[in-house]
Amino acid sequence: MATLLRTPETQHRVHFQDCDMLGHLNNARYLDYFLNAREDQVAEHYTLNMGELAREQQAAWVITKHQLSYLKPARQGIIVRILTQLIHFDNSNLVIEMQMRTADGQRLLAILWAEMTFVKLPAGTRTDHADALMDLLDELDVPGIDYEPDGFDHRVKTVRHELKQVRRAAGQPD
Repeated sequence: MATLLRTPETQHRVHFQDCDMLGHLNNARYLDYFLNAREDQVAEHYTLNMGELAREQQAAWVITKHQLSYLKPARQGIIVRILTQLIHFDNSNLVIEMQMRTADGQRLLAILWAEMTFVKLPAGTRTDHADALMDLLDELDVPGIDYEPDGFDHRVKTVRHELKQVRRAAGQPD
């Protein structure tokens, strides 16, 4: 079996209709961009259709919490790179980190942690992931990212620092 891509990336143009009067991506639209990118990446890289999975298992993930930092404006017309990765999971929960970067990938524009719980349908009560799903999550979990529920701000600083080092090594200005 081939190794699955743990951190898929996609590019997306920031459209005029998604921007505020300053020409910046509207804050609420960041969630749409992130969640749509993750859905497309999951379908493409893991051949998972969330709707089919919900029907087959009579269960689905529901978002229980978002933590989002807007660091630099995503301006109308630019291309953004969206990276997503699983950074934590247990028997019934998972946390997906989503980063929006400049097209070259070297500047962080926004970062999101989406916390989700797996629930039975239609009751909406917490349930455990099936064994096959646990195996998939184990394969996709990105090593080296220490998830702490209260560690979001620290993670933002870490990613920004890593990208700053990349830019410096490439001889680019901060």
